[in-house]
Amino acid sequence: MDRATPAGEGTVSVQQIVAGRRHRQRRHALVTGVLVALIAVVYAVTLMVGKTFYSPAEVLAVVFGETVPGASFTVGELRLPRATLALFAGFAFGIAGATFQTLLRNPLASPDIIGISSGASAAAVFGIIVLSLDETAVSLLALGGALLTAAAIYLLSNRGGFAGTRLILIGIGVAAMLDSAVTYVLSRAAAWDLQTAMQWLAGSLNGATWPGVLPVALSCLLLVPVMLSQNRSLGALRLGDDSAAGLGVDVRRTRVLLIVGAVTLLAFATAAAGPIAFVAFMAGPIAARIVGAGASPLLPAGLVGALLVLAADLIGQFAFDNRYPVGVVTGVLGAPYLIYLLIRTNRSGGSL
Repeated sequence: MDRATPAGEGTVSVQQIVAGRRHRQRRHALVTGVLVALIAVVYAVTLMVGKTFYSPAEVLAVVFGETVPGASFTVGELRLPRATLALFAGFAFGIAGATFQTLLRNPLASPDIIGISSGASAAAVFGIIVLSLDETAVSLLALGGALLTAAAIYLLSNRGGFAGTRLILIGIGVAAMLDSAVTYVLSRAAAWDLQTAMQWLAGSLNGATWPGVLPVALSCLLLVPVMLSQNRSLGALRLGDDSAAGLGVDVRRTRVLLIVGAVTLLAFATAAAGPIAFVAFMAGPIAARIVGAGASPLLPAGLVGALLVLAADLIGQFAFDNRYPVGVVTGVLGAPYLIYLLIRTNRSGGSL
């Protein structure tokens, strides 16, 4: 029955609620479609341009398994794994960042800021410099470092009840300790190990291979549908634990599920491409702004993250005289955005 509430200031009819919901759904679908189209364009450009330009027909021929002289190696073995890693790593960073920011109701609560990326970095640097491990072993160690750091931060912040502010502060402290450990290990490294470690820490897609892409792609394909299935519960958690529980959400189970999923995505992406700076931090707020209030930012945040990494890698390779790792470009973009958020927080009395 479509019955409006009594007329008066501040009243909203059922029709208005339904219309608002449909508007948000249409806007969410439109934004998603535009982001997918932009990603497809940048992905295609990444495959075509380089020291040798290949036409769209040549690129498509390589993608479908045909042998094209020159292009089969350049596109199939170099550009295609690189672009695909950028796509999946950026998507994983975006989803992970938006999950933490939504759960903790704070755009500053991204894995970059609260120490999880630092855990992966510390483990990887230790593996490269102290243990002299190969690439696969370093990736596994980075994965373990991210998971252990996330578990430690969650357990420390969960004493006496979960509190988002406490988790952020503990995470910042843990990140500072881990960054200090990385600096100490780097100061004692030999020149050849130092170069390898610094390249990984910068966040780089150089040397991307299909074996390196596969774990990130599988983690996205397996975990993202599970996390998107929790959109309603995540939306309820924005209102606070008590309100979410009143709406029938199993707060503890949902929070643990989302955190484990986000950390696993982040860990696989970091293990494959390094801690690409600020992608997890920027993707969520950008997605939230373009989809509008009330809509789930998870899928758009993943798409924004993929677009950021693809575009930043393209800029780093061809926009300057020298080539720069993708993490350098995202760092240049992300640092001013962090300053902007901090200024905005200060002006609004602590509300982002």
